[in-house]
Amino acid sequence: MPETALDTEAEPEPESGPVPPGPAALRRPMLLAGGALLAAGAVTVGVLTVGGSGGSGHSADAAGGPRHTTVEVGPSGCGRGWRHAEPGRQVFDLRNTSSTAAEVYLTDAKTGAVYGEVEGLAPGTVRAMRVTLGNGSYAFKCLPDDADAVTGPTVRVTGGGSVKSGPAAVPVTQQDLIPPTLAYQKWIQARTVELVQKTDALRDAVDRGDLAAARAAWLPAHLVYERMGAAYGTFGDADAVINGTTAGLQDGVRDKDFTGFHRVEYGLWHGESASSLRGPADRLARAVRALRDSWPDQRMDPADVGLRAHEILENTLQFELTGRTDYGSGTNLATARANLDGTRVLLGYLRPLLRTRATGLPGIDSWLDRTQRTLDSFQHDGHWTPLAELTRAQREKADSDLGELVERLADVAALTDVRRTA
Repeated sequence: MPETALDTEAEPEPESGPVPPGPAALRRPMLLAGGALLAAGAVTVGVLTVGGSGGSGHSADAAGGPRHTTVEVGPSGCGRGWRHAEPGRQVFDLRNTSSTAAEVYLTDAKTGAVYGEVEGLAPGTVRAMRVTLGNGSYAFKCLPDDADAVTGPTVRVTGGGSVKSGPAAVPVTQQDLIPPTLAYQKWIQARTVELVQKTDALRDAVDRGDLAAARAAWLPAHLVYERMGAAYGTFGDADAVINGTTAGLQDGVRDKDFTGFHRVEYGLWHGESASSLRGPADRLARAVRALRDSWPDQRMDPADVGLRAHEILENTLQFELTGRTDYGSGTNLATARANLDGTRVLLGYLRPLLRTRATGLPGIDSWLDRTQRTLDSFQHDGHWTPLAELTRAQREKADSDLGELVERLADVAALTDVRRTA
């Protein structure tokens, strides 16, 4: 598995040619789910092996690869087996000798920054942690399930010369994420007020029977909602009422449960009368008002905020750039642009945490700018080009730029994932 995008130093502005989209859909589970989680890209996790490690100590890889060291994981022997420290690329074969599953960190003994991480190491199993270490002091930290963390002995690496350690990041705690989460909640509150105003304008136009004005009012209102993507999980059932699609509805666009922005969109661009749209527009306006009124009592989960920074544009790739959410207005690219705005806002609140952890943050900013320029090029005199009217080259560029950005944002999700420290 290659190192993650945040491992790189500050990057120059990308060149203008198309870049094939990265494997974002595959990469996220590797980073965020199941058996292992990469901390700042400094560790690669091997395949889970049932049984013991077959020995301890040091050995060379059969193919002449990096040096292997078997390290014990357990409350009474955390880090045992690492005695002859050497600099450079190496593999720690982590063997869980305890009776419970555990997380394992390789940390900077002074700062607590994590160089490598393995989650869910089951009893009697071994996993490989690959790292590059320069001169410094290191220690393994073992975190058994339902037990306190245990820090192993400090091991000093010397003689590294010009060898530099791989990237490391101080773990983010729940407490660290509370301030940006609260700030983002306040931003959402202001957006709900704006959403009510613009949705009322849409409803009023429908009530007057002015469908041209309603079509003009639909997109500005919808885009306000689309910029609020990191809060959708907290909206609960309100999200489906306000912005649901026909997915899973037996009668499709005729289903009684098809409501919200897309229900009104379908009617406005498929010749429905004003009288038939008054009910859907009014229900949308009432749902938006209910969201505004209930939001001050809602509480976003700080542990989810970093993941949302990645999910917003992941969903954009899945739904907007495929046209799955187009019910006649042809404004998927405008929605994608609003989703990009929402991602920027959330990253702004997370930036104080990322500055000291994400060495690839300048690269993310560059790809945000590049993707914005690409999307903006599809707007002319206030009109957004429908997906179906893009040339093949334009589609490829939009897909590749957004795909690369989504891949890089997966590292933000990994770095802001809440980790145990005790």
